[in-house]
Amino acid sequence: MNMVLEAPHLPLIGKRLRQESSKDDRVKLGFMAVIGLYLVVALGAPLFVMLSKSLSTYRFELSAFEFQVSDETGANWGPIASAEDLNRTLVAVTEAELSVSSDGRLAATKFFPEFKFRSPVHYRIRGTSDDAAFLVGSTLEKGTEWREYDSGTFRRVVLRPARSLGFENFSTYFSTPALAQSIYNSVLMAVISTVFTVAIAFTLAFGLTRSCMPLKGLFRGILTIPILVPSLLPGIALVYLFGNQGVFKDWLLGYSIYGPIGIVIGSIFFTLPHAFLIILTALSVADARHYEAAASLKASKWRTFTTVTVPGARYGIVSAAFVVFTLVITDFGLPKVIGGQYGMLAVDIYKQVIGQQNFEMGAVVSVILLVPAVLAFYVDQRMQKRQVALLSARAVPYTPKRNARTDTLCFAFACLVSLFILGMIAMCQIAAVVKFWPYDLTLTAKNFAFDLMDGGGWAAYGNSIQLALLTALFGSVIVFAGAYMVEKADGFRFGRGLFHFLAMMPMAVPGMVLGLAYIFFFNNPANPLHPIYGTMTILVVSTVTHFYTVAHLTALTALKQMDPEFESVAASLKQPFHRLFFRVTVPVCLPAILNIAIYLFVNAMTTVSAVVFLYSTDTKLASVAVLNMDDAGDIAPAAAMGMMIFYTNVAAKLVHALISRGLLARTQAWR
Repeated sequence: MNMVLEAPHLPLIGKRLRQESSKDDRVKLGFMAVIGLYLVVALGAPLFVMLSKSLSTYRFELSAFEFQVSDETGANWGPIASAEDLNRTLVAVTEAELSVSSDGRLAATKFFPEFKFRSPVHYRIRGTSDDAAFLVGSTLEKGTEWREYDSGTFRRVVLRPARSLGFENFSTYFSTPALAQSIYNSVLMAVISTVFTVAIAFTLAFGLTRSCMPLKGLFRGILTIPILVPSLLPGIALVYLFGNQGVFKDWLLGYSIYGPIGIVIGSIFFTLPHAFLIILTALSVADARHYEAAASLKASKWRTFTTVTVPGARYGIVSAAFVVFTLVITDFGLPKVIGGQYGMLAVDIYKQVIGQQNFEMGAVVSVILLVPAVLAFYVDQRMQKRQVALLSARAVPYTPKRNARTDTLCFAFACLVSLFILGMIAMCQIAAVVKFWPYDLTLTAKNFAFDLMDGGGWAAYGNSIQLALLTALFGSVIVFAGAYMVEKADGFRFGRGLFHFLAMMPMAVPGMVLGLAYIFFFNNPANPLHPIYGTMTILVVSTVTHFYTVAHLTALTALKQMDPEFESVAASLKQPFHRLFFRVTVPVCLPAILNIAIYLFVNAMTTVSAVVFLYSTDTKLASVAVLNMDDAGDIAPAAAMGMMIFYTNVAAKLVHALISRGLLARTQAWR
């Protein structure tokens, strides 16, 4: 008897098997799509609009408008003449005046020298194409139909420029010596600051990990203080220390603190914590066997340092260098306060937009500023991918041995740097509580009467706290949920990769660039999201987006520590993913979530560059108030407001520590 085996359900040869996605996976994909759409709207679309703005040039095309003038009866019309023909005769507008910004306006009456607004003469105007536009008061008119106006109305007619795409804006920028010099200045300041900052940070991190110096915990706390203050504050401190009336003005040997010297010193102050924490993490991972091997080979301490210590931390050093470089070249607050006449790219954006209302040139500078930031980020990412594990299962933790000379030198250096940091903060505190530096040092609280100063008053401080709380709340939810969908969803490799790319983009986008891009995108009346412009909502959106990447990486790191088997077990028990998420994932990752929240809170309190273009009368912020008061010459009140930001962040850190201790005691007992 022959037996025939049938396999009717076998797939066709060559057809690839695909795992059927579950309902939970489809829900995760939906959430990921929603948060991805948020990143597209909050980052991708504004940057695209800004790029197109940088390529946009505007010029009055006089041949696009035609006029007719009546006699004094208003009934008989003269010959048709274009604005170009009239201007050729009158030379009312020069060739240079024809190139304008997007907001350019040219009064039609310029082409009629005999115009009188009370005359009985009537005027007609039309475009030679459908795109030709002019304003009558605030009413926009377009098209090729004749429109007739009396003299009183015609005086309100202004021509609007035509838009074209090209690289003329970039040519103009690079052909302007003062503007092009800003590129060289910014790169130079970033390179010098990076060299000094990384060297100082490495020495400090080396002392804390490779010596037995005392008070290591205290030094770690002091070295992170600059994170809690806006970048404008070190500029104010330097003015009081080394300015024209400064305590140590003679120490500069006749040089001025306003310019490169002040920018470098201030940059070292506010970037040092970032470099220190990165290098400290790199040096904390060490295998004692490498040092024992070096000792057995009778290698000198210097050779051990150059062949074991530095190579082991090289990726941390490179990463710290790129972080510092990016922070310095994109910072706005410090060079605005202490830079004097020394041009920097970030300040140029502010001057072009706020000072000259030249949005197209501001977009050009933004694109130029975006290039070094993106390159630094790209190289850093490439270097991180090449990093290999330095610790294995057989590794022996490194314990430094006492060495009186090394310990003393490391302790002395840490004391010197700590004195520098505390001295800057103390100077700002003194400036905030004395009447009139340096002539009347009587203590006073009048500098805290912010309602009597230009800048926004106490309402600005309240707005900053509101912004920080909303950013910490919504930002933590959005970031952690997005990271969870990327890490824990099965399949959808392309979608998850695209989302991760969008999540990494904000790190490479300077705050000034993001703020200007928001103006172009959200301030367009045709945009359905236009109503949020000028509200607290857009400040929250911009702040969450600006600091999204670091928070996203923090969440991913925590989620990668959880075994994927949790999801498999939950699926086998037919438990929906949201139950696992709230009962297991969130409690396990609570330390990371709390760290994300305090990170977003502190940065929302101190940020200036991302919000300086976006606040309105009702949403002024404390960090922006510091800038405005400094511009108005109220330096002491500016220092007082800066210290209020510092006090608030210190209080937030303490509250975060208390909450963490209480919640983590219950949720992290399994550890």
